[in-house]
Amino acid sequence: MKIFANIPGAYKLIHCLKYLRPYKKAIEAARAQGDYESERKYILEATSKWGGIVMDMFGSKVKVKGMENLPDEGPVVLVGNHQGYADIFAYCAAFTKFQFAFVAKDDLAKIPLYGEWIRRIRSVFIERNDPRASLKAINKGVEYIEQGFSLVIFPEGTRSKGSRPGEFKKGALKLATKPGVPIIPVSLNGSYKMFEEEGYLKGAQIDIIVHEPIETKGMSRSEEKVLTERVEQIIVGGLRELGAIE
Repeated sequence: MKIFANIPGAYKLIHCLKYLRPYKKAIEAARAQGDYESERKYILEATSKWGGIVMDMFGSKVKVKGMENLPDEGPVVLVGNHQGYADIFAYCAAFTKFQFAFVAKDDLAKIPLYGEWIRRIRSVFIERNDPRASLKAINKGVEYIEQGFSLVIFPEGTRSKGSRPGEFKKGALKLATKPGVPIIPVSLNGSYKMFEEEGYLKGAQIDIIVHEPIETKGMSRSEEKVLTERVEQIIVGGLRELGAIE
């Protein structure tokens, strides 16, 4: 990472925190009262506003195809390829119909200032070197979904830092199959250009395809066994359509 080149970008991200702060008390109050509907409403307002402002501040653009495939409300599990940190910016800016949070490595929880916010919106943190803790986290994610919250998961488990995705790991989609909620595959290209390509934050064009939902309620075991491969093929097909890979 280029330290001096990142100073302007870091300043912009810190500046954008002010757009999240007004929602803190409302989110926490709704959670304390068990008012999940209001909590989801405030989370959505916060992330949508923040995501759009972050993208505008860096001069980034996001173009979405297939928005009609998103339901008007959750819970659902959005499943996508993971090119870079800016995936979070792009999702928050583009998907404004219903609340969602992220299934992420526990490293994100340690990010100064923003780690607290990533947790507050009902994200789930995975400790990759601790299988027992990871299983506990997945169960927590299922609990959130059963309460009506939606989640985003990147089955590669880490950023590809380029247009070509890594192998999708099995088991992650239990988040959807266990509570029986729809999976919505998402193909995304261009987010790595916002940070990983040069090592500092800058503007980029990010293109997204939202694919048709896959219903998991009542899915047979044989269908579950090939579900990861099925979702991966759909997402990779979308990346080909976007010209990201051959």
